[in-house]
Amino acid sequence: MLSVYVPSDFALKKGATNDLAALPEAAVWVDLVNPTVEEDRAVEKLAGIAVPTREDMQEIEISSRLYIENSARYMTATLMCQSDTDMPRTTAVTFILTGHRLVTVRYDLPKPFALVENKLARSCAPTITGEQVLMELLDAVIDRCADILERCGADIDEVSHDIFEPESERHGQAKRYSQILIAIGRKGDLTSKVRESLVSIGRLVTFLSAVVEGVKWSKDMREQLKTMQRDVSSLTDHASYLSNKITFVLDAMLGVVNLEQNNIIKLFSVMAVVLMPPTLIASIYGMNFKVMPELEWVHGYPLALVAMLAAAVVPYWIFKWKKWL
Repeated sequence: MLSVYVPSDFALKKGATNDLAALPEAAVWVDLVNPTVEEDRAVEKLAGIAVPTREDMQEIEISSRLYIENSARYMTATLMCQSDTDMPRTTAVTFILTGHRLVTVRYDLPKPFALVENKLARSCAPTITGEQVLMELLDAVIDRCADILERCGADIDEVSHDIFEPESERHGQAKRYSQILIAIGRKGDLTSKVRESLVSIGRLVTFLSAVVEGVKWSKDMREQLKTMQRDVSSLTDHASYLSNKITFVLDAMLGVVNLEQNNIIKLFSVMAVVLMPPTLIASIYGMNFKVMPELEWVHGYPLALVAMLAAAVVPYWIFKWKKWL
């Protein structure tokens, strides 16, 4: 899908793309989503650039993600998608600055793109350029990462509260423990993906800051780039902190599970020790020897029952006195 945005009064309007051979020259932002070969060729003709393929965008080398070719600046970053679901994922998005036009190539639907499109459709400067659209997109991406980390931090605090301050008894909570472990795993996966995205955005902003030294960008845009660098750095540190906290919570949860298992094993061990003396007594009187004086006693049977009961109760009270139970 090909979308072309043209400045109109105080808004950025979507232009017509019915005729690929006659795309508007005044377009400042060209957005390619799952582009066809014909759309790629039309954009290449309009902007005078080579649109990277999906395989090129998947490359992880810095030289393949951030480079200049024929005066056009190619920048590929990893962005978050579907972070509000149980299956978040990342996708590669390429930003191409050529002249004062921005070309974006993507194969997914990151939320910041829709937010920026709606924002600029309501209001923008009549002299808006591709560089300014890029700054809006990067700012929205960074804000989105910050929102995800905030939500993730709140969820981790809630999981930590469930572990250390449970509202119910711990015994018999195997199902709840499994749900907590699943939640911890999902938050860890989400945090690692956000950190991966922030690292790629940080490299992109650093590259952009370096290449604008010879470009006449406004002072406000240069200051905005510096602010983005600081924001990305602080968010990356916060993502690392959350990763460490998730590791701690996971270790604590595994420790609680081990304690629960130890309590179960201890219960079986105590029951075996408590029942061992009565079993010994019953075994003795179950032996088929001819000469056993106790067999002739009138009160031999009740005395044997009392002895078995005492042999079971005494170890139990000893364990309670030692606080082993």
